[in-house]
Order: sequence, then C-alpha cells, then structure tokens
Amino acid sequence: MLQLNRRQVLTAGGTLGAMSAMSPIVKASTGSAAVKADLDSLPRVKQELVAPPFAPAHEQVASGGPKIIEVELVVHEEKREIDDDGTVLNALSFNGSIPGPLMVCHEGDYIELTLKNPSTNVMEHNIDFHASTGALGGGGLTLVQPGEQVVLRWKAIKAGTFIYHCAPGGIMIPYHVVSGMNGAVMVLPRDGLKDRNGNPVRYDKVYYVGEQDFYVPRNADGDYMQYESHSDAMADVLDVMRTLTPTHVVMNGKVGALTGDNALTAAVGESVLFVHSQANRDSRPHLIGGHGDYVWEEGSFIDPPMEGLETWFIRGGSAGAALYTFRQPGVYVYLSHNLIEAVQLGALAHVVVDGDWDDDLMAQVQAPGPIPA
Repeated sequence: MLQLNRRQVLTAGGTLGAMSAMSPIVKASTGSAAVKADLDSLPRVKQELVAPPFAPAHEQVASGGPKIIEVELVVHEEKREIDDDGTVLNALSFNGSIPGPLMVCHEGDYIELTLKNPSTNVMEHNIDFHASTGALGGGGLTLVQPGEQVVLRWKAIKAGTFIYHCAPGGIMIPYHVVSGMNGAVMVLPRDGLKDRNGNPVRYDKVYYVGEQDFYVPRNADGDYMQYESHSDAMADVLDVMRTLTPTHVVMNGKVGALTGDNALTAAVGESVLFVHSQANRDSRPHLIGGHGDYVWEEGSFIDPPMEGLETWFIRGGSAGAALYTFRQPGVYVYLSHNLIEAVQLGALAHVVVDGDWDDDLMAQVQAPGPIPA
C-alpha cells in the first residue's frame, strides 16, 4: 500500500511545514508531579461524539468542579459524493463526518483526545485545537502515521466556540482542511451563557453547521474528474486550490445535506443555538425570516453577545454562535449571505418549524390578483 510520508508531502512546505515537521521536545516541569496528582483526582467523563448537525449530550451550566472529558477521533480517508450530480471527492475526515463532531466542555475542564489513524490509511495526520494553549495547538504532539494512535490532553481556559483541524505541515495543511478535516469545540462558561446584562441565556437545542469549501478539478469538457487515490488527485486539486475559487461551498459536507428529509427542525417558542464554523474562508450566516437574538460573532463567550442581528460574520478559521427563538412556523432558510455561494454552490440549509401562525407578526393582506384598472 502506498503511504505518503512527511518528506513527500512537505517538499514545498516552507516555514509552516518545517515547524510542523520538527519532533517536539517536551520537558517535564518541576510541578509535573503535583499536576498529575491533581488530574488524578478529577472525575472522568466519556463524551459520546455524534455526527453534525447534532451536539453531544451536555450540561448548559456545569455541575461540580472541572472534569476530564474523554473524546475519540478516528481518521477516515474515503471517497464521498458531495452533490446530487454524483461528484466524488477523495475526502479526509474525523469520525467519517464533514465537519468533524462538535465537542462540548466547560471552562476549566480538560479535553483528553485519543486520535487514531488506522493502518488502512496512507497519510499521516494530526490535530490543531484553536481552543487550546500551546505551540501549534497540539499539532506537534499529535502527528500519527497509519497504524498509530496518540493521546493529547489540554485545558479549556477560554470560553467560546473554536475550530479544530488537521495541520500536518506545509501545503498539506490547506489540503487536509479543504478535504474535510475540521470541526469545532464549544467551551461553555461554567455558569452558562449570559446576555449583555448578565442574565442567563438558555437554549432548547444546538445545531452545529460546518461550512466547507471544496476544490474539485474539471476535465477539458468541464466535467468534474474522479481519481482513484489522493496521490492521483493531489497535483490537480492543488492547482484548483491555488485559484482560491471553490467549486462547492456546502454545509455539512454535501450540497443539500441539511435540506429535505435532513432539514433541521424546531417549534415555535424553541430557542436554537446555531454554532457555525468555517475553517478556511469567511462566511456571512443569515436566517431568512429570523434573526440573531444573541450573537457571539467572534465566538468568545467572555464577551457580551450582540443582539438582534440580521446577518453576522464568521471569519475564516473560526466558529461563532447565534441564538434565535422561533416565533413563526414555516420553512426557514439558513444560508451564507453570499447568495451566489448559497444558491449556486450549495451553502444553505433548511429549518422546518412547527407551530401556530401569528398574524400580528405577518399576514397577507391581499392575495395576488389582477392590478385594478
């Protein structure tokens, strides 16, 4: 089986490649024994990760003190269709979903990740947690070859929403990210979310929407090409990536992944927290027919939320959160308000809301008919 080693994929890696390729030297501090003793006394909770758009079971307000949250990610190298026309991508993912699963903890908790790279894979992988504190976000400590696993522990000291992604070095950093290897972590304040006046803010459900850009090569006739392996596809994909023009911009891995039978659901009166990530490009989430009642646009739960926004901004390489309480039934469109990307490239989802209509909020005063003479 062909395996792509670090030297092969980092030949054009430059500084980032060199940094990520270095073997990290980790020296134990004089307080390491005390730290270990403290950690040994903490309760451990195994978090069962679920595929987006859903979130794992969690408390909005932490009960008790800090915990060690155990999570597991398994690297998948696979082919997957990304639109209804049968376009096939040589994908990379965590746990087989694009984006990778949402992790949830509270400020002061520890995330203890087991990262597995099965022997059936051909590439090395790692993970960079934007929520963590330490050089390369853990990337230098988590490089695993096919057939290896690694365990990383980091402390969540900042409350907010953050992305994570694979970052093995050089050109492989963007290649892995745009092939699907990214996800998000939500670090809640221990006493829960608050409005600008310090009042508690609660939600009934969480939906995690990972916006993803793909770069699929076309042949001379304009048809999307298929490749047997990543090594076959890589040169052509890199050429498309250099144009900075994606062929697909989708939510949760595929055009229409969150529409039809897979549409998000809610009811009038329910408060829904939308966690939105974009690991590579800027995005402008908008809920047609609704608003962001409370928006943590930059992802920081330490900061007071903005209120009543029509559209908010998610910077490339970040995740944000917006909470809305639905007031009317119907089908809402949640999209990136670059309408070309939403309508033509696929960056939209549907939210189907049940409940009773309120004529005070909206009513059709007169049905369509002939213009009076």
